[in-house]
Formats: sequence, structure tokens, C-alpha cells
Amino acid sequence: MSRDAGFTLIELMVTIAVAAILLAVAVPSFESVVNGNRLSAAANEMMASLQTARMEAIRRNRRTILCLSASPDNGSSPSCNTTRPTGWIVFRDDDKNGTPSAAELVRATTTPQRVLMLASNAFGAKVTFRADGLARDAAGNLLKGALQFCLPTNQPAQNIRYITVMSGSRVAIKPASGNNACPTTVADGP
Repeated sequence: MSRDAGFTLIELMVTIAVAAILLAVAVPSFESVVNGNRLSAAANEMMASLQTARMEAIRRNRRTILCLSASPDNGSSPSCNTTRPTGWIVFRDDDKNGTPSAAELVRATTTPQRVLMLASNAFGAKVTFRADGLARDAAGNLLKGALQFCLPTNQPAQNIRYITVMSGSRVAIKPASGNNACPTTVADGP
């Protein structure tokens, strides 16, 4: 007698049970990796934007400004706006009015989905790099400020990335834990 090849019901149920267990273990780890990558991407992009603004100021021998924006992807009429910023823009201040135009735009970035951004008082809405390559605050002093990127989650445990600007141009990224929440204020330095 010939026997048909195939799976028995028990073999199929065991396979599905093993797959379900593996999936139950993998999903939380995957969520942690995705969220960690979102935070790291936002922090790294901000660091790159700050460095771009600094290099552009030195290269062009003129002020370059990084400012928070509620509509950074509006290339035809970019604007600085701290009301619910969803990203930031870097622009050369060719006309020295502190306001971006499409011709002055260097870089525009939108934060990843669900990532919240908050600036310290010293960081404010704008960071101005002068021709010497040093960042200044609104009062013209060397900048000592910070920016926070946060996801209100416990996956990953370190759900905050702080980007600090010290002594006017040194930029650093520091991860921190917000215990499943996002702080409502940011200190100017570490």
C-alpha cells in the first residue's frame, strides 16, 4: 500500500504553536529596536544639521541659522515656528533679517513619527552660527543649550536622546531614561 505524503494535524499544530511562541518573544524586541532607531535617527539628524549649519557659516563667511519649524517640508515658503515643531530647517541668512526664504534654505528635516521634540530655554527656537563657526543664543552669547527627542514608551528603556551644544560649537548626544514618559522641560546643559 502506498502512503500519501503530507503533514498530520498534530505536526501542523506543533509548528503553529512554536511559531506563536517565537512571535510573542520577538515582537517586544522588534518594537524596542524600531523605537530606538527612531530616536537615534532624530538625534543623529539634528547633530548633522548643526554641523552643516556650522560648516556653511564658515564656508560662506556669513550667518547660518538652524531653527525649529512646524512645517519644515514646505520648501517654497519655509518658516521658523516653535508652536508644535515637527522638524527644523537650516538656512543662510543672506539678507540678515533672521527669516528664511526658499533661496536661503540649506537643509530641512522632519522628525520621525511619534518622536517628540523639546528645546531648552537657551536653545530656544533658533541657533545662529556666525562666520567664526560658533553658535550663539538670542542674546549673542556662546550657546550652552540642549534639545530633547523623546518617545513616551518603555520600549526601549532609554526613551530620550539629549543633544547638547556646549561652548558654542561642541555637540554631543546622550541617551537617558524617562521612565515611560517625556519630561516637559529641558535643562540647558548636562
